[in-house]
Amino acid sequence: MANSRVLDRPQSTAAAPDVTFRQARREDLPAIVAMLADDPLGRQREAPGEPLDPAYEAAFDAMAHQGGNELIVAEAAGRVVGCLQLFILPGLSHRGMSRGQVEGVRVAAGYRGRGLGEALVRYAVDRSRAAGCGMDQLTSNLSRTDAHRFYERLGFTHSHAGMKLDLRG
Repeated sequence: MANSRVLDRPQSTAAAPDVTFRQARREDLPAIVAMLADDPLGRQREAPGEPLDPAYEAAFDAMAHQGGNELIVAEAAGRVVGCLQLFILPGLSHRGMSRGQVEGVRVAAGYRGRGLGEALVRYAVDRSRAAGCGMDQLTSNLSRTDAHRFYERLGFTHSHAGMKLDLRG
């Protein structure tokens, strides 16, 4: 996505040496949406398939023009196998500390359990640190107990209660 911390070339990771991380491109959208839909919650709210709902392309374009908003994909053998979205959020609290907000972490079914999710989240944490953030935060649906254990293993703590207000109804 367009901002001052744009990835200028794919980055690989020691935890998953056959995988590189890079900024998402428009042609990655079908694979990203398919990963977002590949769980019980995602099946209820996403619309994978061709043709892709134009709302996904509109969202991608809006994200590309918003500074501090990165859609990062993990790629292996020319195929998108993971993704996450990272926001850099400037703030006044904590003496003007910026935060990284991690969202939409997904790994393709065939790549789960191989350390890719951990490498992807650690990559996002490194991006936040490089952007001067003092904290990373995320939300995870209460039903995703395996994801909660995963994030806790990476050092995230349950320090706050999150709330949402659905504005669509």
